Formats: sequence, C-alpha cells, structure tokens
Amino acid sequence: MSDVVRAFNLYADDYDRWFESPEGKTLFKFEVEAVKMLMSGLKPPFLEVGVGSGRFAEVIGVEYGVDPSPALLEKARARGVKVNLGKGEDLPYKDNSFGGVFILFTLCFSDDPEKALCEAKRVLKSGGGLVVGIINRESTWGRLYSRKKAEGHQLYRYARLFSPAEVIDLIRKVAMTVEGFSSTLLRQPTENHEGEIVLNRLLDGAGFICIIARKNLNSARSLQMFSAQS
Repeated sequence: MSDVVRAFNLYADDYDRWFESPEGKTLFKFEVEAVKMLMSGLKPPFLEVGVGSGRFAEVIGVEYGVDPSPALLEKARARGVKVNLGKGEDLPYKDNSFGGVFILFTLCFSDDPEKALCEAKRVLKSGGGLVVGIINRESTWGRLYSRKKAEGHQLYRYARLFSPAEVIDLIRKVAMTVEGFSSTLLRQPTENHEGEIVLNRLLDGAGFICIIARKNLNSARSLQMFSAQS
C-alpha cells in the first residue's frame, strides 16, 4: 500500500466530514454545478476514477466507482455506488464499458497521470466522454494548496497540481479530443463564496476547472475551443 493510500485510509473520516462544513457545502455546490455543466451529452453507465467517499458520484448520478482506499470505498458503497478496489492506472473494467468517465480532484494524486488517462479512454465506449476536474495550479486556490503541500498537509503533501494547459496536453497525448470547459471558484480563498458563478468556458484564474474530452472524434476539432478562448 502506497503512502498516499495509507494517508487517505487514516484520514478518511476527516476528508469526508469536510463536505459537511460550511465551507465544504458551499464549494461543493459550485463544483458539482461545474461538473454537471459538461455532462448533458453523456449517456450512462458512468464511472468515477478516484471515487473517494462517493460524494460527487452520489450527486451527479455515477453508478460505478474505483479507488485504492478501502476506508473511502466503504463510505462510497454506503452512498449507493457500486465500487471496486483499484487504481486509475489499472482499471478493473472491460474495454468500451462506460459512456462517461469522471476524474475529479484525483489526477493530482495519480502515480502516472498519462497512464490513468489511457485507462479511462480504454474503458470508454466509442463517442464516450471523459470529464477531468482539477484544482488549477495557476490560481490563488492552486497557490493555497501548493502551500499546504509545502507545509506537509496530511493529504496534499502527496499532490502534484496541474495547470489546465498541462492536462490538455496529457489528453492530447492519449489521442482524445477536447470539447469544452467549465470554470468556478473565481473568488479568493479568503472571500465569501455564496456569490460564486460557474462559467461554460475556460477561465485561467478559476480555482476549479473541468475539461471534457471525447473518444474517437475527428482530431481536427481538438483544442479549437481552447485556442479561441486562451
């Protein structure tokens, strides 16, 4: 068992309890909205890679989840998710099994992010969509979590945060087509977030950014939206 999995096992209750805090409830609401904004064209069944305690899966209607932490999987199972113990780099599912795969907040904990994206593509049906949600390293939120990492935070000490451009580059390397973006957490971490908004585009300064990519679409369309909005 890796150090990061041990950490998530040890702090599973603290991790899950955060979502019930005032801050957690507020941020989660806008993050869910950003994910849902990109889901309308996807058809189930859905899989979440790094399902954790199942908070996102339960709310956005994801039936299946995989995670390397047994303690978190117990919580996801209790929320009705059909779970499997496993890693994103070696998914325990057959080829062409899902209409949508979600990797939310967990790519930064992956041992091999490119391989995890390859596996997500493998289990997607032709025309299926991959939604990747990240803490944007180049935002004030990214800088906050980078400080947490430097200070030895029990979980984020193991994270490697990404910029949107880096994730897009990884998606291109596995030959998937970027179709769209959503952005939220536009305010500073110290500000009140009740008035946050979610935008259906890429905003460089946003703290949480979602990217949707499609399997087996015309590669000529890849990144056209990204180029136009950058």
